[in-house]
Amino acid sequence: MELLKKRILNDGKALSENILKVDSFLNHQIDPELMDEIASEFRSRFDDRTFNKILTVESSGIAPAVMTGLKMGLPVVFAKKAKPSTMTEEYYTAPVHSFTKQKDYDVAVAAKFIKKGDRILIIDDFLANGSASRALIAIAEQGGAKVDGIGIVIEKGFQNGGKLLRELGYRIESLAVIEEMSENHIRFRD
Repeated sequence: MELLKKRILNDGKALSENILKVDSFLNHQIDPELMDEIASEFRSRFDDRTFNKILTVESSGIAPAVMTGLKMGLPVVFAKKAKPSTMTEEYYTAPVHSFTKQKDYDVAVAAKFIKKGDRILIIDDFLANGSASRALIAIAEQGGAKVDGIGIVIEKGFQNGGKLLRELGYRIESLAVIEEMSENHIRFRD
């Protein structure tokens, strides 16, 4: 998606070989017009599949997931990074390792939102090592749901998450795949 790549080059900042800062348009301040374009692109790329729910993880995945849900007419469920005291009913949980925060935590979804037979589209902001996507897949499976697609805004192609998930048979549609990154350079996959 050329518009997204231009925004990454113009407004993003590679802080290291592994960390990309895109807080001016994706994961701190959100550009609604860009989110609208991202959602349209996901709808187009997955128009050959039928889903009944979108699943993401808080917090940076929520904006692209909600916009995609709006475009596709689907509800959006997000896994919470901390189980709130109000989640008193049955819930599903899975561990996640945050690459940027260097922290492990469990994400949780109330069981009433993931049902047997659900066809899930996962939407998230980044794919690096695949920890968040694998956690969301585990949560879907705990509820008897099937993940039929994964939409990623930015994939770090030089890390192994995308390769691993594709080898497991998951269809991944990444809107921008970064092959190489340094403090002064970002190269995308063609």
